[in-house]
Amino acid sequence: MVRMSRVASLLSFTAAVSTLQTPHAKRVAIIGAGAGGSSTAYHLALYANEASIPADITVFERNTYIGGRTTTVNVWNQSEFPVELGGSIFVEVNHIMMDAMKRFGLSPASQDLISQLAMPELGIWNGQEFVLITTQEESWWDKAKLLWKYGPAPLLTNRLMKSVVGKFLTMYDEPVFPWKSLSDVVERLGLLEATGVTGEQYLKANGIGETFAREIIQASTRVNYASNLGYIHGLEAMVCMATNGAMAIKGGNWQIFASMLDASSAELRLNTTVSRVSKQKDSTYILGIADGSNATFDEVILAAPLQYTDLVIDPAPKHTPDEIPYARLYTTLFASPYQLDPLAFNLAPGSAVPQYVLTTLPPTETPEDNVGSPGFYSISIHDQYLNLDSHPPRLEFVYKIFSPMRVTPEFFASVLGHKVSEDEANYGDINGTVSWVHHKIWHSYPREYPRVTFEEIKLDEGLWYTSGIESFISTMETSALSGKNVARLVRDEWMVKRKEEEGKVRLGNLFGGPASQELLEEL
Repeated sequence: MVRMSRVASLLSFTAAVSTLQTPHAKRVAIIGAGAGGSSTAYHLALYANEASIPADITVFERNTYIGGRTTTVNVWNQSEFPVELGGSIFVEVNHIMMDAMKRFGLSPASQDLISQLAMPELGIWNGQEFVLITTQEESWWDKAKLLWKYGPAPLLTNRLMKSVVGKFLTMYDEPVFPWKSLSDVVERLGLLEATGVTGEQYLKANGIGETFAREIIQASTRVNYASNLGYIHGLEAMVCMATNGAMAIKGGNWQIFASMLDASSAELRLNTTVSRVSKQKDSTYILGIADGSNATFDEVILAAPLQYTDLVIDPAPKHTPDEIPYARLYTTLFASPYQLDPLAFNLAPGSAVPQYVLTTLPPTETPEDNVGSPGFYSISIHDQYLNLDSHPPRLEFVYKIFSPMRVTPEFFASVLGHKVSEDEANYGDINGTVSWVHHKIWHSYPREYPRVTFEEIKLDEGLWYTSGIESFISTMETSALSGKNVARLVRDEWMVKRKEEEGKVRLGNLFGGPASQELLEEL
């Protein structure tokens, strides 16, 4: 009986060694094909290939398109006229986005519209007047005007922004990268002093004058995060000021993420909702698909805010992300042959309204957690296209509005100086004041309130989360960075496990030596 038991053990061990010598590909499910999910797939494929670890990656996306909150729609339903509906721009310090643009041969969108329109580039409107209007050229005179009006505040802000962004950029490289805990790395880099207070408090503590903060920096936090300075943390306020080299991809920023997925060779399943993630006794996961099918995976990476996935995780993971408030932002795109009416902005008749109109609050208004008296966050001209369907064909401007509520016919009529009917405001009229319109409500980003702790990256063994970074910094770039970080952590765990398995193989090889021969002779 003892001898038979030892035979069984030997056979079992030999079978296990054989399995270790020919491991199956790591089965990875990524839920979400936005910036975080696409970046995870791309970087995981690269890391796995570097380590010679076979990986079988499947990306599930409930929408019919790639890009998540980065997508385009077509003006007049014409594919040659795409316009960004979600994430509009990235900047030169966004290393992953910039590298991807170059690596995949994507072209930046043209930036010469402003010179064609002969209008100021940027204006900041406080509901009563423009507190600042700038031109495209950054001459010494423009800088001198800023210093004359705001004193050293612009220089102090630029210096503070570079310091903060410099600390953040260390998160891309070793020894900081990859990080296992966002809370820990934020503390280690000395960024809690920026995330733990409001933008208003942070700027005041660093000697930046209240007027510059309210008129300039707050205009930036409003257009980027629909927040006044008293309701956004200091780090995000500084990120809003890192605008050098702003650009977009010709045809849509989503192409970066589509290119990442294509390069990853992952299986992409669009229009597919994952409804349940069930952990098994062997630490694998079964994903239940809304169509009734299921599939088994070794790793699951949730690359979307959990609270909007309608996902059931069974059993509950060791760490469940908190439900946090997200901004409810209305994005309105529309086309019109008319430029913005100067009278709507208290300018003289015939004056040119800037291409980009940002808003802030007047000095007499107490800032609250809302849009305030201006009524909108921004309105801008995106491009200019020829409307061939109107009679006769006419050149039209394509606008984008960010607001906390749906744009009304009265608002359209006010800013354009021409009557707009309710039907026209809702659906457009090819020959009307508004020839085309598209309304979209986004849960666009978290309300970036001050905080000193952040969501866990590893929710459970084999279960990962990329969206916790959004309460730290919410951009296309940081979502992509979070995906890259998770990809590296997953790969590193695989390497540790492989070394453990190789140790078992070396131990198993002993059964081919004298010890195993003696055992067989005894049996």
